[in-house]
Amino acid sequence: MSTVTLTYTASQASANAAGTAGSGWTWWEKFLFRILFVFTALMLLPIDPDWYTQFFESKSFFWYLSSIAGYRTNIFQVSTESGRWGLAAYVNWGAAAAAAIVIALIWTLIVRKSKRISYNKLYYWTRVAIRYRIALGLIAFGFLKVYPMQMPYPSLSNFLTDFGDYNTYKIYWQHVGISTWYQVLLGWVEVIGGVLMFFRPTIFIGALINAGVLFNIAHANFGYDGGVHVYSSFFVLFSVILLIPYLRDLWKLFIQKKDTTLALYQPVWDTKKKKLIAYSVKAAFVLLFTIVYGALRYDVHYNQGYLKEPVTPGLSNAAGYYNVTEFRLNDEVIPFNPLDSVRWQSVIFEKWSTLVYKVNKPFSISLANGTPSEKDVDRNYELAGIAGGQRFLYYEADTIKKVLYLTDKNKGERQGRGRRERRNQRRAERDGKKKPEKPLFTWSYERPSDTRIILKGQNEKKQSLYVVLDKIERPFPIEIKRSNQEQ
Repeated sequence: MSTVTLTYTASQASANAAGTAGSGWTWWEKFLFRILFVFTALMLLPIDPDWYTQFFESKSFFWYLSSIAGYRTNIFQVSTESGRWGLAAYVNWGAAAAAAIVIALIWTLIVRKSKRISYNKLYYWTRVAIRYRIALGLIAFGFLKVYPMQMPYPSLSNFLTDFGDYNTYKIYWQHVGISTWYQVLLGWVEVIGGVLMFFRPTIFIGALINAGVLFNIAHANFGYDGGVHVYSSFFVLFSVILLIPYLRDLWKLFIQKKDTTLALYQPVWDTKKKKLIAYSVKAAFVLLFTIVYGALRYDVHYNQGYLKEPVTPGLSNAAGYYNVTEFRLNDEVIPFNPLDSVRWQSVIFEKWSTLVYKVNKPFSISLANGTPSEKDVDRNYELAGIAGGQRFLYYEADTIKKVLYLTDKNKGERQGRGRRERRNQRRAERDGKKKPEKPLFTWSYERPSDTRIILKGQNEKKQSLYVVLDKIERPFPIEIKRSNQEQ
């Protein structure tokens, strides 16, 4: 039976960072390393000015950590469909690779007469930077699912959306959102995969897990236009880079059936001071981005209320699906017609303060992923990726005067906003200077019975509305099953 032995050495006698035997590196190994070193630096170090603005404007320790853990190279953007969901989104990778090759060539020319035989130390620290970047990013990525926040359970309006009116990514996210514990399990896999990157003995198994899991996420985002295929591919790429030094010995072990010793370079901490510094820095990273970050992420979501879906309760006992029994415009009764662009077809009251009406009229579709927000009116996951003539309105209810103050939740597609506009928006929100939006509609309501609601008011054109809504029970098999399980 063949065996493999893993050893770490500070000498150059039995290992070199390129994964080939011998004390010195060949010229092409040195050249490839120079490309790798420059490429890694360009991909890992923040070179986007907007990142520094966001970092220094962070309003709490959690947001400082999130800025570090969630950094994504985003210097160039291609404003096409492929630039957002396809191969053109990798433009930053191509730019970094091209720059790395040019710089490596210049580097090679400058040191062509150097007697340096290897880059063992520099390669070791390059791998350390890669490991820790993977760890921080995956742990932050994973905790979004652990709690779970990335893909919430579908709302009533989402259940009632026709399948063909879904954007592809929302179909995928809804499937995962229904399976809450599956999402939690995925989150723990990512967190554990990240933690394994902190320790040398678990690099191989951690990189193998991360490459497999994130490859699945990357190609799912390709298939469903999820928009995070570049970020997930980033972890796949660098996990594979970490696996390269193991390939030659794995070939000998599993294919050639030979015993092999995998010797990897490791610096020697030859003084107590060096050991103390090294172990203290490692412990700080591990504690900050596991225990502390996990606790802060929980606090931000569950205590501070940064969520994807609203939580403010709507009208009492109003949640449900309503048929539009009567619809009057300027006191004229408009009969039901599924092709009518004015008359509503149906209305949904969510359990929170969202009202959705459906009409045969196109509305702009938000293609955002529904970023967690502090206020209900800004939480747009429920409407993201949904078409079909559904209009989502946030409302505040005055139950004394029987009045609803409604605001359009779809603020339009924000993807095309410039950096300066996004920066000003963040600064205004941070300083509390964001101007409150005026209600788009002010409608009075009556509730003559538990199953009927009557709305009165005006539309955008100042035309009077009178809408009678009757509640219809619409049980869903998945909801019945969950209810039975809870009982």
